[in-house]
Amino acid sequence: MIADLDRGVVERFLATPVHRSALVLSQVIRSGFQAMLQGFIILGIGFLMGARVHASVAGWVVILLAAFLVSSCFAGISHGLALLTRREETMIAVSNFIGLPLLFVSTALIAEELMPSWMQWAARFNPVQCGIVSSREVMLPGTDWSAAWLHLVYLVAATVVTTAFATWAFRAYRRTL
Repeated sequence: MIADLDRGVVERFLATPVHRSALVLSQVIRSGFQAMLQGFIILGIGFLMGARVHASVAGWVVILLAAFLVSSCFAGISHGLALLTRREETMIAVSNFIGLPLLFVSTALIAEELMPSWMQWAARFNPVQCGIVSSREVMLPGTDWSAAWLHLVYLVAATVVTTAFATWAFRAYRRTL
């Protein structure tokens, strides 16, 4: 987004009859599809190496959907920050300031039982944790479909909020032109 802002691409898009929110939404969706493709490649390599998704094809769909939603959620944050700051260094610093703690306050790196109680509490509101829970549920035997779908719904809500933030930031950017 910042490269497009610097090169004047966004201003040229504003001269077209495209709906303004589509400019932001397309970037968020592109990011999600890119994560799905990467997830598919990783799942395929894992399958070739002997890993199996116990929930079969439906499990693959859940994992790829979780990848799409987590990436889209962070794309909304990233694009909103890019539109507000218009500086790559600032956007990267703020994104890392948000993203890294969310990774560490999830069960991606540590079992929930080993986390301090405050981390367990914080993980409940973490979009990264939602993606992990929904993906793990379909990987392991005895899939709890209600937990998998519930966490995907949480991710949809988080994605809507972050996309709304990016859309608001785009409106703020347009007012400065």
